[in-house]
Amino acid sequence: MDKIAAPIRILIVDDHPVVRVGLASMLGTQPGFSVVGCASSGEEALATLRTEVADIVLLDLRMPGMSGIQLLQALQKLGSNARAIVLTSYETDEDVYRAVSAGAQGYLLKNTPQEEMVEAIRAVYAGKRYVPSHIAAHLAERLMRTELTTRELEILEMLAKGLTNKEIGRALNISDNTVRNHVVNIIEKLDVSDRTEAATAAIQRGIIS
Repeated sequence: MDKIAAPIRILIVDDHPVVRVGLASMLGTQPGFSVVGCASSGEEALATLRTEVADIVLLDLRMPGMSGIQLLQALQKLGSNARAIVLTSYETDEDVYRAVSAGAQGYLLKNTPQEEMVEAIRAVYAGKRYVPSHIAAHLAERLMRTELTTRELEILEMLAKGLTNKEIGRALNISDNTVRNHVVNIIEKLDVSDRTEAATAAIQRGIIS
């Protein structure tokens, strides 16, 4: 007699009740899936994992309190065997990069069709990575760019506010020349043509808010 395969145990983590209920009813009726819990925050998810075993954690990136990225990092520290899939409304290069760097095995948008979500959960459960091709392209692009330093990020925030090199220098207590060098590096790292484009690209890619 064939042994019946154990269901894939799923924990849903999202701060929106409607999303949690919708996902739980959609995934709970799938053959071979079992929703073992729903958590409204990263903290609640960790508490649930102390008493429940989950194979897949389906989580939102942007939640009040502990963010999805912090939850991914906590799961790694916890030594949990659960594999994480990020389910979000955002697909900026930086969001994808941070999530994958923090250990996410899958990355899906909330408007993903049901069949694709089911396919992604099965793939990640089987040990594969699941990132849709257009999001993988963002990721590849982001991996090719050098990381910005803390000082460069600081200057980028000020550029986005429309400050001149002189004003930035005064605010950070550094010379105009030093600011200019940082701006040149920022433009080069973001692969853009000028400071205005650098600020726009940084906001679009989620590097600064």
